[in-house]
Amino acid sequence: MPEGALQPLIWTIVAVVVAVTLILLGWRNLKARQSAIPEPYEEFADQVEHSFDGMYVVTTKFDDWLDRIAVYELGVRTNATLELGSEGVHLIRSGARDVHIPWEHYEEVKRSSGMIGKVVEKNGLIVITWNKDGFTFDTGFRPRYHEDTPKIYQLLASHDDVSRAGDK
Repeated sequence: MPEGALQPLIWTIVAVVVAVTLILLGWRNLKARQSAIPEPYEEFADQVEHSFDGMYVVTTKFDDWLDRIAVYELGVRTNATLELGSEGVHLIRSGARDVHIPWEHYEEVKRSSGMIGKVVEKNGLIVITWNKDGFTFDTGFRPRYHEDTPKIYQLLASHDDVSRAGDK
């Protein structure tokens, strides 16, 4: 090692350790602030009618796509399979807790070009709005294949129309 190279190396290692520690403390504090957010629905029996590969992007508070929900692993981006069944929506995630949404708690679907941490082409994200115990969530899903985006949107929008008709 060249003379004088050890000190910058040590400072770099210290800076990286401090940065990682601050990130972990921030994540822990965010989870503590969000402790009142209700736990997602448990898995329920369902007959899968449609399945799409893609990426689970994030779950945020309704209409606040910069406020990532950290509790219950909802803020962790993972590969996922979106399954639509007769009883609800299922996001089967790789390496994280699955997200299950019964149709009676599904509210609407939107398309977007971005949520916190993910920006894509215009209308490239599917955003599913759902609720539990008076708290409304927005969950983002990015289909692996571009041609799946309008299919998923139409399938979810058809349930949106049915749920609105039942409320009138």
